[in-house]
Amino acid sequence: MTGDRISLAVHDHGGDGPPLLLLHGAGRTLADWAAVAPLLTRRHRVLAVDLRGHGLSPSGPWNFPGVLADIQAVLEKHDIPDALPVGHSLGGMVAVLHALAHPDAVPGAVNLDGYAWGRPDQYVGLDPAYVEERLAQVRQMAEAASARGPLPADGLAQELARQRTMSGQLGIPYDLLEAGVRRSVTERPDGRLELRPVRDRALEMLAAIESLDLFALFRRVPVPLLLGRALRPVPPVPGVDWFDELMTAYGQGLARDLDLLAAERPGVRVAGIDGTHAMLLENPRGVADAVLRFTSETLPGRAA
Repeated sequence: MTGDRISLAVHDHGGDGPPLLLLHGAGRTLADWAAVAPLLTRRHRVLAVDLRGHGLSPSGPWNFPGVLADIQAVLEKHDIPDALPVGHSLGGMVAVLHALAHPDAVPGAVNLDGYAWGRPDQYVGLDPAYVEERLAQVRQMAEAASARGPLPADGLAQELARQRTMSGQLGIPYDLLEAGVRRSVTERPDGRLELRPVRDRALEMLAAIESLDLFALFRRVPVPLLLGRALRPVPPVPGVDWFDELMTAYGQGLARDLDLLAAERPGVRVAGIDGTHAMLLENPRGVADAVLRFTSETLPGRAA
């Protein structure tokens, strides 16, 4: 760690052609790209990173200026200042911010389903006051999930069992889910295990996400921008009977606003991807195809 920069864990997938930098979502790791990256290397040099506080990367105060400095350090170290950032969820937001910070070097950016919870007016057919009330509950749930602390003695086994159930529900190969969990486990000084990001950093990260006006950022991006959207809804949350209604309404508003944005700004492309928010694991081919179509248009003659 030098100044505000943290030396991130990097997986170099190799490949030739214009470089791509793959960025994962909140609470995830670079392991999420394991099935997507090999599909990109036939046209691109591909690197994936663990963001600060995630996976095998060191931890530090979680804020976007620090995260962007980390990424710049990776690009400088690997001599790929013009790498096109491709991010999922939180990583998609970071990709957009990186493109805004380096418009002369970055040829484009990809945000795959990185829209957070949006604005109350994006929830089609629902009263904004009702939506605000429900979103407050969603935030409380996210904060509670982030405050998990050390795992109990059988906590890792329980988490892997939960991932196996998810594998069956979403059709995701279990080994991909297991790899992500094991990369996220860290041992505390007292010998107990804990999943990263740890509580304080996770809460900082949630606050940083809440501070963004994403559609305002999208409108400011001066380079080509691909905005991918999951076409399947988020799976139901047990015991939260209003969640499906909320997500259905948000999906409709998000589709509407993305189409309006693409009509307003010629540099914006919108791609629907068959999958839930876990699209990297569910449909790596669909994700890779969307990215490669975009880079073929954005980088003519270099990524054909």
